[in-house]
Amino acid sequence: MGVEEWIRVHVRTVGTIEAVHKRPWATVLRVPTDGGVAWCKACAAAQAFEPPLTAALFARWPDRVAEVLGHDEERRWLLLADAGVPVGVSSNPPEAWLVGLPAYAELQRGEVPYVRHHLARGVPDLRLATLPARWDELLQLDLPLEPQEIGQLRRFTPRLADLCDELAAYDVPETLQHDDLHHANLYARGSSIRVLDWGDASISHPFMSLVVTFRFLEQGTNLAPGDPWFARLRDAYLEPWGRHLGASFTLALRVGSFARAIAYVRQWEALSPEQRRLFNADFSVVLRRALSEAAD
Repeated sequence: MGVEEWIRVHVRTVGTIEAVHKRPWATVLRVPTDGGVAWCKACAAAQAFEPPLTAALFARWPDRVAEVLGHDEERRWLLLADAGVPVGVSSNPPEAWLVGLPAYAELQRGEVPYVRHHLARGVPDLRLATLPARWDELLQLDLPLEPQEIGQLRRFTPRLADLCDELAAYDVPETLQHDDLHHANLYARGSSIRVLDWGDASISHPFMSLVVTFRFLEQGTNLAPGDPWFARLRDAYLEPWGRHLGASFTLALRVGSFARAIAYVRQWEALSPEQRRLFNADFSVVLRRALSEAAD
């Protein structure tokens, strides 16, 4: 059974199924149905965990993730109902995150009991205890940085291990971490806010999610690093966890810059040399953001 035939098992189509995004890690198909548009995501092997993860999240959090119409774990196919529009379709309003972040934090807290299940189903393991060794492995790769930059990152490795230990001492439970939580993955339909696209997810320190959120608010909304919005969003996110964890949050953002770079390796290793050259444009930005955190 091909993907279009499989789609038609789950929905009644009323037009041509078309590919709208083709990436090395996934292809997204637009599916016109008699109930509106649906979306099919065909994942590559590097992202095989995404369909079962998304289905599991929808079963527990139907009001916070996309509605799953069908999924095939073996063939890595995922069929989703339309979730509305991204909050960043024309901008990246920080007000939307005041609603989205507390709901997302509640989902993270609720997923703590399922960590072992997620790991067993292939969700990447980026728990704090794994990061120093993974960072050392990353530095052995042909990275898109200057030699002196790589040397600076290598000298920081022992300090990164210390920071991971310091962060672990706050005893915040590690759980599901979206790791691509920006304005194009937060969707709104009426008063409903949903988080989509779990293909970059990992099991890690939960607060690291906002490394990406804050990066896109800085770059896309031109908020200065010290803008009061960041404190407001931090407090909104921490409400379900406890506002006394502000120091832990700050440290998690620092360590999370390194974890984010490590996370890129999974996709980077699955690319051809030509694909890597294109991928390196963003990879170098992520690496240099980690580099900016390597100065004590």
